[in-house]
Amino acid sequence: MQNDQAYSTPVGGASLMLSFRLQSKTVLIIGSGQLAASRAFAALEADSDVVIIANGGVDAACEELRWRSKQGQLTLLDWNALPSSSQPSSDDRELDALEDYIISKRLYITVVVVTDTISGTRRRSRASAARIYQICRAHNLLVNVTDMPEFCDFSFTSTHRFEDQSANSPSALQVGVTTNGHGCRLAGRIRREIVSNLSKHIGASVMKVGHLRALAKSQATRATVTHPDRRTVDGAEIFDDEEICEDGVVTTPNRPVAQRKAAETAEESARRTMKWVAQVSEYWSYQQLSAMTSTDMDEILTGKPTPSASPEPSSTISADRNSQSHPETSQTTPHPPPFSVHDLALGPPPKRGRILLVGSGPGHPSLLTIATHTALTKMADLVLSDKLVPAPVLALIPSSTEVRIAKKFPGNADGAQNEMMEAAIEGARKGLCVVRLKQGDPAVYGRFGEEVLFFRAHGFEPIVIPGVSSAIAAPTFAGIPVTQRGVAESLMVCTGVGRAGKSVVLPGYERGRTLVVLMGVARLAQVVRTLTHTLSTPDPAAALRQNVEVPKEHGTRDGAAYPPHLPIAIIERASMADQRVIVSTLRDVVRAMDSVGEQRPPAMMVVGWSVLALWGSGDMTVLDVPGKGEIQQDEDERRIRRWLGPDAAIGWRIQEGLQDGWGEF
Repeated sequence: MQNDQAYSTPVGGASLMLSFRLQSKTVLIIGSGQLAASRAFAALEADSDVVIIANGGVDAACEELRWRSKQGQLTLLDWNALPSSSQPSSDDRELDALEDYIISKRLYITVVVVTDTISGTRRRSRASAARIYQICRAHNLLVNVTDMPEFCDFSFTSTHRFEDQSANSPSALQVGVTTNGHGCRLAGRIRREIVSNLSKHIGASVMKVGHLRALAKSQATRATVTHPDRRTVDGAEIFDDEEICEDGVVTTPNRPVAQRKAAETAEESARRTMKWVAQVSEYWSYQQLSAMTSTDMDEILTGKPTPSASPEPSSTISADRNSQSHPETSQTTPHPPPFSVHDLALGPPPKRGRILLVGSGPGHPSLLTIATHTALTKMADLVLSDKLVPAPVLALIPSSTEVRIAKKFPGNADGAQNEMMEAAIEGARKGLCVVRLKQGDPAVYGRFGEEVLFFRAHGFEPIVIPGVSSAIAAPTFAGIPVTQRGVAESLMVCTGVGRAGKSVVLPGYERGRTLVVLMGVARLAQVVRTLTHTLSTPDPAAALRQNVEVPKEHGTRDGAAYPPHLPIAIIERASMADQRVIVSTLRDVVRAMDSVGEQRPPAMMVVGWSVLALWGSGDMTVLDVPGKGEIQQDEDERRIRRWLGPDAAIGWRIQEGLQDGWGEF
């Protein structure tokens, strides 16, 4: 049944946050104090022409404005020198002169900023400011009058523009904070804290990603030269729209794409490369992004490794770390040991490398095991990391250790997997300690088996270090017990995505079981259909005997259908500061996810009555419900309404961030 209220109710009092490009446009500033100089500088950085109007002109302006006027960066006009249709002695001459100027320059002026309402020898009155506001609005100009919000069509945020440290120049990245007039000084403090907590590499990261995106779009443009009006291939956007908006319109960088083929059309290649750019932007650390070279960009866009020069001999690599971790091999030489005429080594035998297959846990650095922390900080010569390992974990690795991020982008997972395994063997053969870093636990959908067998076949038996699995940890962070007396007697973990993107057989419904689905949120609608449709095929033979054909869009389920009112939780970015949990029912969860805007991968699903077990005062009576059928369904529907409370009319609830106190760990 369709709910009367399906989406969030807008609550007024916010600002529509926009950013303007002002090339060949004029910002008109009234006033000549330090605030006017600050506004002028911001407008100049936005490539705007700046005109200052003030009583007394250049002579009355602050030092910065006089200097910028002398440098030709802006125009500084004396209000008394402006032509006016009014008599010189008229009280309205100043405002008439302003209106005459606006009329003469109307095609070029974009906004008007009044700054002389707070300082100066001649502070503007409220009545005068109101008249300026009326004049500007009559000519459809947006106005900001300082300290008079009733005369403001827009406001200025507390802004910081980042530096591109690699080029020693400003970056394209800016952040702005507004409290919508509730705390201007506090806005500055919040902005400083945001900036201080961001990576020093973030400015360079934006510039490098911008260059990468430009290269990808250039390739895509060339791909459509023969069909300049064509923007889709098989109904999908060539550019895939993954890198178009900054306001959260794009829902996820994990939207499924076809497996990469040996022979691709130009359009298919263009769409895939834009997808890969989006994946790099989402998963690589800022340090990794800022350090991208032309070779790295070429590898990303082609999906092929670029030949590189031979590395230094293994005896000279990471000598300091090797001497600390392995005292018996602390002696190193700048060149390989000499050999006798009998081909016998005169120096010590070369150090034999090894491979550690390591789990990084769900994401929060404090959840690393001591063994994993030791491997990353004291033992590793080379770290080969999955793309989902978050930046705070990678930040623990010493800067002297080489880190490579897997290019496991949609359609290229198998190729990237093989590349990382071969790199591990290559590094181990050079005598390095190679850490193959996995998200969560390597044995839980981490291709643990393939890698162990591959390394063993090449002469290396890896040491496997388990990690805290997100299948257990993420529900705990969301306040969900995967098992609980009276609610959930068993747990099943499965994937929502099969090998090469194929659908998988999902388990049937059991009232006392919690189902955790990893890697399936991008296909949420399909997973929900598979769980709830009324047909099931226990096995292929049974399907043939029963003459049952399941629609392809429903997928396959082994067992009973799940009730539409069953609770489900989508847990995004588990254990990280921006963790988000959307709780709903199978009936409403697709609409809930559509309503929240941009998704935050990685994400997982938890399906079952355990989702509501610990909410509020708790509910431990799920398995005590008498009867079946309509009696049980009626009681369960009431249970759902009690659980959602005021949010029952909408059908879902959203929880942001971690529980208070996690910042101490």
